Amino acid sequence: MRRAMAARRRAAAMGYGLACLCAAATSRGAITLTDVTKASGIAFVHTDGSSGARYIMETVSAGLATFDYDGDGDIDIYFVNGAPLRGASAAVPPRNALYRNDGNWKFTDVTAQAGVGDTGYGLGATVGDYDNDGRPDLYVSNYGPNVLYRNNGDGTFTDTTAAAGVADGAKVGAGVCFLDMDADGDLDLFVANYLEFSYDLHVSTSTRGVPVYANPRYYKPEAFTLFRNNGHGTFTDVSRESGIAAHRNWGMGIVCLDYDNDGDTDIFTANDVADNFLFQNDGRGNFEEVGLIAGVAYDMNGDEQGSMGVDCNDYDNDGRLDLYMTAYQSQFATLYRNRGDGTFEDATLRSGAGIGTLATVEWGNGFIDFDNDGWRDIFLARGHLQDTIDQWDDTASYEVANQLFRNQGDGTFRDVSAEAGGGMRVRLSSRGAAFEDLDNDGDIDVVIVNSRREPTLLRNDSPRGNHWLQVELRGVRANRGGVGARVKVVAGDLTLHDEVHAGRGYQSHFGSRLHFGLGTRAAIDRIEVKWLGGGTDTILGVGVGVDRRVTITEGTGAAAPAAGAP
Repeated sequence: MRRAMAARRRAAAMGYGLACLCAAATSRGAITLTDVTKASGIAFVHTDGSSGARYIMETVSAGLATFDYDGDGDIDIYFVNGAPLRGASAAVPPRNALYRNDGNWKFTDVTAQAGVGDTGYGLGATVGDYDNDGRPDLYVSNYGPNVLYRNNGDGTFTDTTAAAGVADGAKVGAGVCFLDMDADGDLDLFVANYLEFSYDLHVSTSTRGVPVYANPRYYKPEAFTLFRNNGHGTFTDVSRESGIAAHRNWGMGIVCLDYDNDGDTDIFTANDVADNFLFQNDGRGNFEEVGLIAGVAYDMNGDEQGSMGVDCNDYDNDGRLDLYMTAYQSQFATLYRNRGDGTFEDATLRSGAGIGTLATVEWGNGFIDFDNDGWRDIFLARGHLQDTIDQWDDTASYEVANQLFRNQGDGTFRDVSAEAGGGMRVRLSSRGAAFEDLDNDGDIDVVIVNSRREPTLLRNDSPRGNHWLQVELRGVRANRGGVGARVKVVAGDLTLHDEVHAGRGYQSHFGSRLHFGLGTRAAIDRIEVKWLGGGTDTILGVGVGVDRRVTITEGTGAAAPAAGAP
């Protein structure tokens, strides 16, 4: 094992590169991210509910969700929070928090009036319009029963968990995703879980005489749950008949994607200290676990990883969705390149996308084109889970800076963290991360949840030379939010692909508005939308333009200015 790790370090240092894929017609200004947290009005502070007993769920809280809850055109932020565990107390119960985006980087806490201040022990969240009424709903995973909030359309939400039947017991939750598993036009719900825990099962451990959190292997892995949407506000647990219940592991971040381009939605789960799962969909909501066959169960050495978060996108612009997965200390964060034949290759070393990740624990992540040059970069939220790590390991720290890889456009990445502005010098212990255009200026900003601390908001101040396009989808026969739909944008010699997801990264949700960086290309040739269920819309670029946000409604063959767009 030590020889394998040494070989990987040497290979990473050599900086293997892929053949050039053509990076023409782009402006290559530096990515710059600025910390604007203090002036934002956000007063949220995360708690992991710790009392000193070191219960294992403290290490994995929490994710967040970004979405436009009130339909005003601005992306709002929902922070997931922990709660006091045995031995801890709080004068005021901690709660999750919804912050309304008022524009100009000012946010207002609207949790109480919106009715989404869950006081359970929060872990993850996702967003999707499960009742197809045109309003985004919110689902939260907990240690304890999960919560479903239905958006009432007037700035408030109603807790419909019991009526919908999606509480999922009293498990230690993890990532959650909405998906339309059977392409029937309504959103189903996949719930990953972490492990079986009760206070009677708690394990206390130490390293070199210093108390530490226990390895998850001390606990049995928990089964995942798949809920089918019945179409009238209720769900049915179909975990067993779908094939999902036949497999269990220590689930964490998840993403639902059409990895094999066959027109249906599959499920990837990043599993801690074990092999990852890739559930291949037969198009009717029946799943076969193919992670080993597809090459994503283990890394290139055949080793399991302490997998944390996972995102998907087309980093090399070949029309196929690739995967990037974060991992534990002494393991590389891993880039899986989609070969297009149902399998992936571990491209971490030759792409350079793992350099600098061995010394840290990474959590939230995203494939994001920060500089709008037409190539998707990689952001990593980092921080150790052992709060005593500084006492017994002089190579690691609990609080560290986050990491940014810039896509070079030739299949390789370069770590630009040190040159990407003051926002990349913030040192905390980060968990979930979300990526949105929070100020509607055409580039993507960052929100990060930090364990036991305030969040971090990073404004994208990169040079403004490149063009962009943002696309929102409205399904008619397909689900209303277009979840699972595939979008292709053609602009001259550049062809970009993306897909709408509802849940991704580390137990988080972001990116319902698809963002395409166009480089210096000042015109769109066409946009193609392949809706889940079979329909396709093609919109010619005449009249679409660049540097704008548009909405495409299924069956219209047209792109209209998005609601609330500047």
